Amino acid sequence: MPKLRTVHILKALTASVLIAIQAVSPLASSAQAAGLPTLGDGASSLTTGEERRLGDSIVRELYRDPDYLDDPVLQEYVEGIWLHLQDAARKNGELSPELEERFAWTLLLGKDRQVNAFALPGGYMGVYLGLIGVVSSGDELASVIAHETSHITQRHIARMMAQQGKQTPLMLASMLLGALAATRSPDAAMAIMMGGPAAVMQNQLNFSRAMESEADRMGYSLMSPAGFAPQGFVSMFGKLQQASRLNDNGSWPYLRSHPLTTQRIADMDSRIPPGKRAADPVPTLEHVMMAARARVISNPGVEVRRQWATLPRSGSFSSLSQLEQVAQLYAATLSAMYLRDWPLAREMAQRLLAATAGNAPANIQARWLNAELEFKADNPQAALAALPLQSGNAPQAAPRVMASGNLAGPREAGPREAGPSLATIDVVEQVAPRRPELLLKTEILLRLNQAGSMASPLQTWVTDHPRDGSAWQTLARVWRSQGQEMRALRAEAEAQVAHYDYAAAVDRFKAAQDLARKAGASADYFEASIIDTRLRAVEELLREQLRDKAVNK
Repeated sequence: MPKLRTVHILKALTASVLIAIQAVSPLASSAQAAGLPTLGDGASSLTTGEERRLGDSIVRELYRDPDYLDDPVLQEYVEGIWLHLQDAARKNGELSPELEERFAWTLLLGKDRQVNAFALPGGYMGVYLGLIGVVSSGDELASVIAHETSHITQRHIARMMAQQGKQTPLMLASMLLGALAATRSPDAAMAIMMGGPAAVMQNQLNFSRAMESEADRMGYSLMSPAGFAPQGFVSMFGKLQQASRLNDNGSWPYLRSHPLTTQRIADMDSRIPPGKRAADPVPTLEHVMMAARARVISNPGVEVRRQWATLPRSGSFSSLSQLEQVAQLYAATLSAMYLRDWPLAREMAQRLLAATAGNAPANIQARWLNAELEFKADNPQAALAALPLQSGNAPQAAPRVMASGNLAGPREAGPREAGPSLATIDVVEQVAPRRPELLLKTEILLRLNQAGSMASPLQTWVTDHPRDGSAWQTLARVWRSQGQEMRALRAEAEAQVAHYDYAAAVDRFKAAQDLARKAGASADYFEASIIDTRLRAVEELLREQLRDKAVNK
């Protein structure tokens, strides 16, 4: 097959696999006489636990992708939007206690510039920095996330499998991974998707429009209860419609996986009551800063960053609105940091601090950026002084405590608990700071050899967020800096568990076991007991993971 034709086919398949693989039955949709659609009465071929395991297997590969990004600042911003939408879905009765407990509800960021977002089985969502950088407001970003949330709460993948039950989870996983790869490397995508029947994929396209309309309506119903302007849905559709008129250069893959129709656009527009139509949502200062951060991180071009770094010095800067000035100053500071032009970065950072002085959320972001600047400029004392004294509270997901007393990661009731037991962590009565500040402050204090005080807040954090692999890795470094090698190895193992690399986790736990044996009578027996318990649990998860691969070959 000629390469050009392969590229076009794979681009088309992205639509069928990323989203339409989660297809909803047209019969179930047409049965809705009035109001918003619900799950319906159709039986699913996947239990919630099986769907979670399918998602886990896909996400394990995505964690290894070079495009995977854990930027604490952007992660918190997007997760904050998603948590509000989850709360609205819960109140609307669309997020059942079972789904809330068994699904992962985990967000992954990709640093690619493509304008895209996608839902995966088991409660996972992916958002590319290209999307964050192009939306004009948090309300527009919320509209995309609300749409994807509805794909998850409606369990579209499970319902599709009820109709096309001959496909194995392994085949579905390979198709999803192949679709994700298609936008960047068609050859790699073809290798991943080999053996996936083209006819089956084409059938999935047939459900796309009905499913997308369903997700539109349900997503729209989440906006107001979550505190976002429903007009964000309409203005986002306007952007997509405008982009669809342009030549498809691959920069808007969301248009391929979410094909627009005049009916969908009219449906969203008609849901705004007459007399309540408003202009496009006004962005916040914090949003334009986050959009600027996404653009700078996703664009590695030196020349572009040089241009961004000096824009606020232009004569036209003073004529810009406050929003435009703040966005340019943030992009200029971060760009100068990437260029290691510390004097220019400091100039822009000080101007940014002054421009955001009257807006608390924006000023906190400016202070974090200033601290990040000083840290990267190898000035840790100045970085520590630059951190805000009180960063306030951001929306946080409540820990999901299971009946067995373990945290997070369950697939089915019973022994398959992936999260560390509460007994494995020293629980302290302390409210942890927001994640970006927690991790940045720890990095600063590690550089100063003063990180011992961060062990307790980090332990508190991983107690509530046991799937935070970066926090576990940071905690490992803190414990190692205190000479607690056994604890450091355990934390490294938990970081691998968080990313479903059970083989690597077992290796780390066994290294900790060996260390305990060598220590003899001087070993910390309580810590050694924890390690033995966790090793047995993760070895069982590894055996289960290997069995799944063998069964689905």
